[in-house]
This record gives sequence, C-alpha cells and structure tokens, in this order.
Amino acid sequence: MNDLVQPIPSLPAMPAMSEAVVGRVREVESELAKLPQMELKTMHVLHGGMYSRTVIVPANHVIVGVLVKVPTQVIVSGSARVFAGDKVLNLAGFNVIPAQAGRKQIFVAITDIFVTMIFPSSAETVEQAESEFTDENEMLMSRHDDSQNIVINTEA
Repeated sequence: MNDLVQPIPSLPAMPAMSEAVVGRVREVESELAKLPQMELKTMHVLHGGMYSRTVIVPANHVIVGVLVKVPTQVIVSGSARVFAGDKVLNLAGFNVIPAQAGRKQIFVAITDIFVTMIFPSSAETVEQAESEFTDENEMLMSRHDDSQNIVINTEA
C-alpha cells in the first residue's frame, strides 16, 4: 500500500439515546451548571441549504449539548471524550461523525477542540435553524444576552 492509500478506520457514530440515558446526561448537566461557566463563541453559517454551527472548546473544559431532534453530521477536530449513547468515544485528530436525532452529548476536551454540527436546512435565520434542531433553544449559549456569535448568512 502506498502512503496515499490507507485503510479506513472504523467510523464512530452518535446514536439516538433512550430517555433514561438522556436523563443521566441531564443530571450531569445540572451538576455542571453549579460550576463557573465559560463563554463560548458560536460561528453560524447558513449557505446552500445547509446550516452549520461551530464552537471552540478549550482544553480541560466540558460542554453539554442540547437535545438534538434532527440527524446531523458532527465534525470534531482535536482530542476529546464524547459521551454518545451509552458509550464514550475517544476521539483524536479530525473526525466526521454521523449523528442520529434524539441525542444529547457531553464533550470533554482533552486538547482545544473544534466541534461543528451540520444539517440541511431551509432556515433563513440562525434562530429558525436553531428551532429546527432543538426544542431547548433557551439553553443554547448562542441565545444568551452576553453571547458571542459570528454569522455568515448567504440565504437571507
């Protein structure tokens, strides 16, 4: 095999989660909410019938996502542990992951990580796109008054 042709590693996946597992994630989220919170900058892109959002999570920090109600792709760059379904994914490098609807992840950043979620969307605004992927809009960092958002919108 030459250097350009490498075997494809097994692809991690983020499956849908049972109500019981989502409940466990909510318990962790509730405990983490008691700790000092960091500010996250969110980059939103609406382009070509797609919506993506990217956050940078500093090393040694934890974030808990909202309950996602649509299938997406999740791209993680860096080293992290991700609670997905009833297992933990140990990620390193660059990972493009198929992720099912009905999931609520916990990301533990070992190094600084970039986390991007992408899905097809007919939204014309970030708020519309956020409502497409979750019913927990009020929990999104991008919705907080002191949030930092960068928006690229070619759909408007």
